[in-house]
Amino acid sequence: MRLYDISRTLASGIAVWPGDAAFRREFAMQMQRGDSCNVGTVTMSVHTGSHSDAPRHFDPDGLDISQVPLEKYLGPATVIEIPAQADRIEVQLLAGLEPDKLRRVLFKTRASELPSAEWDESFVYLALETAELLGQAGTLLVGLDSPSVDPFSSKTLTTHKLLLRAGIAILEGLYLQEVPPGEYELIALPLKLQGFDGSPVRAVLRSCP
Repeated sequence: MRLYDISRTLASGIAVWPGDAAFRREFAMQMQRGDSCNVGTVTMSVHTGSHSDAPRHFDPDGLDISQVPLEKYLGPATVIEIPAQADRIEVQLLAGLEPDKLRRVLFKTRASELPSAEWDESFVYLALETAELLGQAGTLLVGLDSPSVDPFSSKTLTTHKLLLRAGIAILEGLYLQEVPPGEYELIALPLKLQGFDGSPVRAVLRSCP
């Protein structure tokens, strides 16, 4: 069995959505200053790095991240690699996959090749037709290494909302560079942050026996 850490490292300089809060680390207590221990503090957007979107991110009446069903973030998952030249994730890329392989789907795009400090607004996003197919297939979770399931220019978050209506959890900002396409077990639990619209996750994949 192999364990893949598919989380981006949270550190100063990590790229964030333009206009979002930058990641900042400070110390409330520090041993080199004479304190008895080190106590760190972090300022960041909950959508920094590898994270889960709660329905409240795009629906003011939706569940916050402390209320989302955790079982969606645990279980069998399929990693699908998207051709480097693709601009979006088209429905034909799912052709031939059995419904049980679509319960949790992670899309590996060229975004995983980018260093964490770099931002590329031309990232690969999820086509509406693909989101609709996943909703019809009973998918529980969709994950991307891109910053969003919608294109950078979107103001309506149409794909986010379509996935919400289908009851599909969303992971964004994953790191899949070292993960071959195939079947895995996903573990990617969000923090229990009351009232928040998202949460960082420590996402890992375990290879299937």
